Amino acid sequence: MRSKTSRGWFAFQLLAGLLAVLPARAADGGKVQEGEMAGYLIVPNEKVPTTYNAGFSMYVAAWPLLKEYPGHQFQTGLFGTWMFAQYDGQAPTNLYSDVEGGLGWWRDTRFPTTTPKFIMGGVGPNFSDIANGPAHGWGEWDKPRGVYGVAQLSPWVLFPIDGLNLKQGVCGELFGYGYLPLPLTPAKATTNGKPVPTGSNCWTLFLNTENFKGPLAFFTPNFWARAALKESRFAGQLLDSRPTNPNRALQMETQYVPSAQAVDAKGETYARIAPTSFPRGSDGDSMVVHHITSYNRTALPEAVQAWFAGGPVASGAINPAGAYTHVLSGRGAATWRIYLPGAADKKKVPLDWNSFATPSAFDENTFGYKWNYGLAAKTDSKNGPLVTLPEYYHLVKAPEKKPAWVPVKAEEVPAETGLAALKFDRPQEDRPEPYTTPDEPGSCWKKPGPVAGPFQALPGDGSVVTYYWYRFADQPAILNADLTDREREDLQVRVEKLHRNWKKDREYLTPPARGKLAAIDPALILTPPKGLEVGYVPIATRQAWRE
Repeated sequence: MRSKTSRGWFAFQLLAGLLAVLPARAADGGKVQEGEMAGYLIVPNEKVPTTYNAGFSMYVAAWPLLKEYPGHQFQTGLFGTWMFAQYDGQAPTNLYSDVEGGLGWWRDTRFPTTTPKFIMGGVGPNFSDIANGPAHGWGEWDKPRGVYGVAQLSPWVLFPIDGLNLKQGVCGELFGYGYLPLPLTPAKATTNGKPVPTGSNCWTLFLNTENFKGPLAFFTPNFWARAALKESRFAGQLLDSRPTNPNRALQMETQYVPSAQAVDAKGETYARIAPTSFPRGSDGDSMVVHHITSYNRTALPEAVQAWFAGGPVASGAINPAGAYTHVLSGRGAATWRIYLPGAADKKKVPLDWNSFATPSAFDENTFGYKWNYGLAAKTDSKNGPLVTLPEYYHLVKAPEKKPAWVPVKAEEVPAETGLAALKFDRPQEDRPEPYTTPDEPGSCWKKPGPVAGPFQALPGDGSVVTYYWYRFADQPAILNADLTDREREDLQVRVEKLHRNWKKDREYLTPPARGKLAAIDPALILTPPKGLEVGYVPIATRQAWRE
């Protein structure tokens, strides 16, 4: 997806980010060392029977983690999970492959704001390939490593190359998503003409948001299966063929939040972190995860299979008999640590998280945090109420205890540290290079090519997304999915059935029992052109900064 030029641009941007995230510098030039905060917030959940191995869904809160976007070194997900394949016995060794992604911010996000975006995050064996969405992944167009791994399914939502935008200003609303294997393509005895099997699992992203409900896009089975062309041991071991392990980790993974450290005249070390917040409900608590559910094939896939075989129309709604909602105990753990760049693991000191946050189950299917408001603070943003974590910490090394960063009030930090003068502002960065797609007449983007366009969408991240309408089976991802012409036409027929019967305002995933749904950026909610309502999909071909 990226040209050599854009790779150079990204390397430059990363270097610029490392230098530009110097908003953490004392105004008087004091001896402040820039650092970072990173780690996991862990949410234990009940194990469920292994027969619930046909995907999952859940609701996670969406909110602005940081007050200001800190530059391209920033990378963190919000709460999410890892969907791995399930095996009959011991899992294969030296094999990491899953679906992760979710809501968050990534270093290669070109058009970031403080509002999170969503990516699909399909990971090929040992990170050989990555697929994040339609036209978004690893590799070059002539040497794809995921850029063709996701096919657009919905005619009502445009999926930008940089990730799916939520409506700017979300502040604690719930984003519902999950994956179920729709029977869209048949299993094959070959992959790209070689005697390597390809499975039939089309892991399909379902959303439940305020302004769109239903299936949006899916990983093509070829995205997984083609890895076995290079290593035969992967044949039949990946998500194109395997069910899913229903007992998944549930965590928030944070790789970088800006921080700074300084030492006072007595040799005591203090730290400050960029203002970091969680959503705050009317009761002062923070709900972050709700209704994590695992499915068996009776939840939806079997009904769709019967429909495609000539049976009654499947409504698309989850059958509750095939669903198992995980119980959340309310226990939890945090591994967030503050440290200087390049610090050895033993010098990465943990925050005393439990002094200001208490993991809690608000009911058996809802997890969040209660706060010690003597240390955390109730804050009000223009978009809604937040709770902001303590900003200042003292490195405490008590006898017979491990060192810890203990929160302190601003007035308890000696002035000579210079920490009070820091400003964690958004750094000045060059405008991002556009995402582009092939323009050659003979490319799969032009032959057979789109049927309408170009059109433009203006999401709230400041970009302009150029898109065209393609016949579903003629979109580039499907043309690169190792399907014969007959298989593509059979797939087209199935998708037309979905478009006629599964509309964007019906319930598919079970609605949340509490909270309000987040919205997708309204600029991305589309009405198909007249005559293209069934069997056609919007595909982004370019995304650039809006002048």
